[in-house]
Amino acid sequence: MFLTISTRGTAATPATDLGYLLHKHPDNAQTFATSHGTAHVFYPQADAERCTAALLLEIDAVALVRRGKGKGRGGAPDTALAQYVNDRPYAASSLLAVALSSVFSSALHGVCKARPERAAAPLPLRVEVPALPARGGPELVRRLFEPLGWTVSAEPVALDTRFPEWGDSRYVRLVLESDTLTLAEALRHLYVLLPVLDDTKHYWASADEVDKLLRAGEGWLAAHPEQKLITSRYLSRRWSLTRQAMERLELARLAEADDSEVEDIDNAVAQEVPEAEESAAGTKADGSTPAAVPAADAEGTPADAEGVPAEAKPLPLAVHRREAILAALRESGAARVLDLGCGEGTLLRTLLQEPRFTEIVGMDVSARALAIAARRLKLDRMGERQSSRITLLQGSLAYTDKRLVGYDAAVLSEVIEHLDLPRLPALEYAVFGAARPRTVVVTTPNVEYNVRWESLPAGHVRHGDHRFEWTRAEFRAWADEVAGRHGYTVEFRPVGPEDPEVGPPTQLAVFQQHTTPQEEKKEAKAA
Repeated sequence: MFLTISTRGTAATPATDLGYLLHKHPDNAQTFATSHGTAHVFYPQADAERCTAALLLEIDAVALVRRGKGKGRGGAPDTALAQYVNDRPYAASSLLAVALSSVFSSALHGVCKARPERAAAPLPLRVEVPALPARGGPELVRRLFEPLGWTVSAEPVALDTRFPEWGDSRYVRLVLESDTLTLAEALRHLYVLLPVLDDTKHYWASADEVDKLLRAGEGWLAAHPEQKLITSRYLSRRWSLTRQAMERLELARLAEADDSEVEDIDNAVAQEVPEAEESAAGTKADGSTPAAVPAADAEGTPADAEGVPAEAKPLPLAVHRREAILAALRESGAARVLDLGCGEGTLLRTLLQEPRFTEIVGMDVSARALAIAARRLKLDRMGERQSSRITLLQGSLAYTDKRLVGYDAAVLSEVIEHLDLPRLPALEYAVFGAARPRTVVVTTPNVEYNVRWESLPAGHVRHGDHRFEWTRAEFRAWADEVAGRHGYTVEFRPVGPEDPEVGPPTQLAVFQQHTTPQEEKKEAKAA
C-alpha cells in the first residue's frame, strides 16, 4: 500500500523543507519496522520547486494472520485462503494509517524544531493514494474531505478495464489538494479518514482508540457534518466506545461555543458520592453532590435547630423540593416531562416511579453527571418497557435545541443560579421561547433564608458554583417578566419550612402557558 505527499516551493521557501517537517532526509531512503510489516520512506522528487515524499508499507501477511488469530477482513477461520489472498498489500487501509502515525509521529503533532514557522504555516499540499477502499463510493470520499478544506478527486477504479461492463470496484484513486492546511492537519485527516473509508479495522479497537480519535480529530471532528459516521466507523461500530466519543465531542463543541475550557463546562460533579451514602450526605435537587455543601443544601434544616435531636430532624430540603415539583407536575396533567439540568438523575429516578409520566428526558451539559445518572438508574439492566420511557441527552441550556420541543412540562430545579446573570436571557429564550412546554417548574434558593443557617458564613452563597442567589422579590420580578414576554402565567409556592420573617428556604414558580383568543378559536375550530 502506498501514498505520496507533495508540496511546492520557491527559492526563499524551498519545497525540500518538507524533509524537515517529516523528519526524513530527502537524500536517504529509510526503512522502519511496524507491527504489521515494513514501512519505507523515500523521495521520488526533491528540489526547490517541488518535493514529493512517498510512504510504502509492505505487509507481512503471515505475521498478521498469526498475530490476529484469524480475525479481521477475510480472516475468519473458515476462509483460510482469504487470510493470505486479499487486498492488504495493495490498498490503503487502517494499517497504512497506523504506519503513518508511527513513521511521521512528530509531523503528526506539528513538531519541527528546525523549521517551526513552516510547521505552523499552511502549505500547498497534494496527497495521492493510488488504491483506496471506499465503502460509500466517491461521494462519501467527497463528503468526508471537502468540509476540511480539500479539493477532492476520487476516480473509481474499474474491476477490469478489459471488461467495462463489469462496472467499478469499491476502490478509488484519491487525489487531495489544499493551500490552507498545515502538514500536521493533513496527516491527522488521513490518520482518521483512511480507516473510516476502508471501514475495517485490522486490529482490536480498544478503549484507548477513543483518545486517539479525539487527539487526531481535535479542531475539526467536533464540527464535521459526518461526525457520527466517522466516529462509528473509526471505532469499529462498537456502540459503547462510539457513545463515549460522541459525548466528549459534544462537550468540546459546547466548550468552544461558550469560549470556556472543557473542565469548566463539565463541572456538575465535583465529587461522586457512593449511592449507599446518598441518603446521609443529601443531594441537591439538580442531582449533583459537591464535596463541600453547606448544611442548608445538604440537610435542608439549620444545624442543631432549636436543639432538635438528629433523629427527629425534618425531611431534607431535597425531598421537599422533589415533592413540590411532583405536585406541580401532577396538577398540570403532564405526561411527557423534561428534567433540564438533571445532574445525576435524582429527580429522574422519582419520575420513573410514577406511570403517569410516559416519556421522561433528562438533559445536562456534564457527560460525567449523565454517566452517573445512567448507572444509578441502572439503564443497562432496565427492562425494555421501562427503558423506553427515559432518554438522557447532553446539551446546554444556553442554546436552542429542537430536541426539547413538544413536551408537556419542563423542570429547572436548582439550575438558574448556576448561570452567570448575562447568560440567563439565553436560557430563558431556549426554554420559554423555543422549546415552549405547556408547564415549566423552576426552583431556586431563597437568599433571605440563608441567615438561618448557622454553618453558612454571612454573605456566602449555599454552594461555590452558585453565580447568584435571589430574594423573593427578585425571583418574582424575573419570573413575572419571563411570563409576560413569552405568554405564560406564573404562580409562586414555598418549598420547605416557611419562616415568618425570611420565607421558605427554596422558592418555586409554576409557569403555565396561556392561549390567546386567536389560539382558542383555532382549538375550537379543530375540535
